[in-house]
Amino acid sequence: MNRSLLLAGGAILATLSVPASADTLREAFVAAYQTNPTLSGAQAGQRALDETVPIAKADGLPNAGSQFTYQENFLRNSNSFTAPLRQGVAAGDINVPIYSGGAVKNAVRAAKVRVSAGQYDLRGTEASLFSNVVAVYMDVIRDEAIVRLNRANVGVLSVNLEATSDRFEIGDLTRTDVAQSESRLEVAKGQLETARANLITSKENYIALVGKAPGELEPPPPLPNLPDSPDKAVEFALQYNPDLLAAKERSDAAEFDIKAARAATKPRITAFAQGNYVNFFDTLGGNVPGASFVQEQSSAEVGVRATVPIYQGGRPAAQIRQAQARSGQSYEQEIAVERNIIAQTRAAYSSWRASERVIQSSERAVAASALSLEGVRAENSVGNRTILDILNAEQELLNAQVNLVTARRNSYVAGFALLAAMGRAEARDLGLEGGPLYDPEVNYKRVKNIFYDFHSDPNPEPKATRTVDTPAQTADIPPLPGPVEPE
Repeated sequence: MNRSLLLAGGAILATLSVPASADTLREAFVAAYQTNPTLSGAQAGQRALDETVPIAKADGLPNAGSQFTYQENFLRNSNSFTAPLRQGVAAGDINVPIYSGGAVKNAVRAAKVRVSAGQYDLRGTEASLFSNVVAVYMDVIRDEAIVRLNRANVGVLSVNLEATSDRFEIGDLTRTDVAQSESRLEVAKGQLETARANLITSKENYIALVGKAPGELEPPPPLPNLPDSPDKAVEFALQYNPDLLAAKERSDAAEFDIKAARAATKPRITAFAQGNYVNFFDTLGGNVPGASFVQEQSSAEVGVRATVPIYQGGRPAAQIRQAQARSGQSYEQEIAVERNIIAQTRAAYSSWRASERVIQSSERAVAASALSLEGVRAENSVGNRTILDILNAEQELLNAQVNLVTARRNSYVAGFALLAAMGRAEARDLGLEGGPLYDPEVNYKRVKNIFYDFHSDPNPEPKATRTVDTPAQTADIPPLPGPVEPE
């Protein structure tokens, strides 16, 4: 069932057919996925988290070291007849942990679980990024529509003012009618400037997320398989939401931390081997006439060392209690995340359903307002309606049209947010093209068993693109095809 939902989620964009010159939501997703610094930074952070596993494993592996010393004794005690003038020392040792009370084993387990939690976090970052891309994509479409509506309204009111002035000149209308038309036109011009400013803001936000300026944006494709009830939405969210899955993994890791802390009170057993070589360079015993001393000395030892803690000032108990408290904190955080996800899912479902109803109401309102405006104009031509009635009818039509495009934006954004809360709005769900998807498991498998001290990767280069060279956006948009749009 989950697999079929993921495949259906990939159909969000797969069936879209648009002109080659237009920007699509799929293309915005791909550009953001490949160049957004938030996502690429999260991927780098996950790679850093992968390294906690080999770091934890290192405490259970043999370690070897060597020391080399050359020493000149330029000032010696007067009674030290045999003290050497100089000496060189070479020493080496190997220690092999045999038993650590479970500290290493549980630390490795905790690190592995936290890597898994980090991978869920990375999925959550993808879903958050795509949700934000949907929001700014729809913001640009909405604000372009609002600019066009307000621009057309300014054109209509300009024509109204000219007609009102002409009728005033022949004595058919009063100066009050002309003033009302002038007032509405100036208000409309102010609304147009506000709409243009909002459009520029939306375009700049689009650039910040996607990495390039928006072109002519195509309407997004329908969202598939949205749930028919909030309970079903919550059911999926509790199973597949990556933030909740990450919180559960962290709770499991905290339990391993408790076990690792308890190891501080248990014995530790270590096997060791060490050797030592000293060369006095024929200076040992130089002040004793006729004496012969060995000028080179060597020693070597192997053995097993057991360390049994007896009293450590209360440190182990404090560390255990600390780990237990943090485990309790992780449990509470898991419940808090679950609460937030339930609330987020239900709210997104409610917003989506409400926006759908607002769309239906707004469509009827637009049709009714257009019919009302036509009737008021006709009645004004025979003297039954005033110029103010026409102006009010035109404003009502504009308001209804703005409400409609806003409701369509809100519905799509809320629907996608609902998919994200249900764990169905990540890169693997969207069927993105343009290269292979980032798989965090590849790097984890590469590094988890690397035990060589001198293995490192090349220094990283920025993956995200900068937008400093992107020109400042304007609110200049082409008119819609078809009849000439009033300016």
